[in-house]
Amino acid sequence: MQSRRNFIGKVATGLAGTLAGANGLAASDRIRFGIVGAGARGTELLREALACPNTECLGVADIYTRRLEEARTIAPNATAHADYRRLLEDPAVDAVLIATPPHLHAEQFNAALDAGKHVYLEKTMAFTVDHARQMRGAFQRAGARRVVQIGHQFTSSGHVADAAHFLQPELMGKVTFIQARMYRNTPHGKPQWARPVYPDMTPENIHWKSFLGELPEQPFDAHRFVNWRYFWDYSGGSVFENMSHQLAFWYKAMALRIPRAVTMTGGIYLWKDGREVPDTMTVAMEHEEELLYTWDSGFGNERLSVTEDVMGTAGTISRTPQTIRYLPEKKNRPDGNEMAGVTRTDPKAHMQNFLDAIRTGREPNCPFDLGYRVAIACRMAVESYRQQRTVRWDAVQEEIV
Repeated sequence: MQSRRNFIGKVATGLAGTLAGANGLAASDRIRFGIVGAGARGTELLREALACPNTECLGVADIYTRRLEEARTIAPNATAHADYRRLLEDPAVDAVLIATPPHLHAEQFNAALDAGKHVYLEKTMAFTVDHARQMRGAFQRAGARRVVQIGHQFTSSGHVADAAHFLQPELMGKVTFIQARMYRNTPHGKPQWARPVYPDMTPENIHWKSFLGELPEQPFDAHRFVNWRYFWDYSGGSVFENMSHQLAFWYKAMALRIPRAVTMTGGIYLWKDGREVPDTMTVAMEHEEELLYTWDSGFGNERLSVTEDVMGTAGTISRTPQTIRYLPEKKNRPDGNEMAGVTRTDPKAHMQNFLDAIRTGREPNCPFDLGYRVAIACRMAVESYRQQRTVRWDAVQEEIV
């Protein structure tokens, strides 16, 4: 990396006078990145990053040969790596985008930061509490010289600015409850998340040991590889895949801390296809801020869709991925008016924010601490479900009890 320096130059928006970030990259400098994990989400991130100005993909790492070949059709000049560590050894790579199953996040995140790279890490940040601690250590070792963005894209939505306006005490009063939902449906006979096992998914084409990471040795299983979301060894189920996004938005907007207690119930009521994670569930999270956050979800009906309602004594904020609105409580704000959010969002805003943070040294929209809080809350929900009891957070020992 270049030495720290001041640089006056034009930013992409045409504003002049931006100082170089702590990493020494100027606003006009090209950011060279690599991607670890070139599956469906990884290739989406690859396209997003390439659509941002002044970027170049130097390398792609994946343990499945087919995915390396497919990624090369998007970034033909990128070097293909079967081992992500070879990508991290390239001194020309400024940043890495990591889009692998959650059980591998800690290993790859820590290695990337220790190699001096900026990191964009897909949600959910950490698989376990121990992983979260390890990752915090790597983040602290890297210091302010390296940018970390966690892939909760809602935190770069224009809705964040709208929510900040609506959350004023005179509009909301005392907020005591957030009710969130996430419902989906699929045609009969097509289970949610099910992916086909291709004939080339063999031990010759998939580095199974790398997929297992720190897990004990297991016989090769192409179904477990491609449908990893089904299994607790690699996945936190819909809590990690979906609830985490809806938590991250309001944890950012309201600066909520890790919940003091979490209770999750539910089961596999619909898809009897060998999956271990539930398809129908409800989560209740009690927060020190005297606030209850509930989230319920199912994969058999999409009528309720994806929504969040923040309820205060003077008003309600209702949000979907597309809209955000304020509605006054007439008992306490009889003259209040409904308001709609007006701030627009660029589809690639989260990726652009990561790249801008590298160039300017500013904190990104979903920094490490926010990802940490969300990850712990999600792990608490999973532990509650699996242990069939309410779990609590010991903030002193940093343990789930």
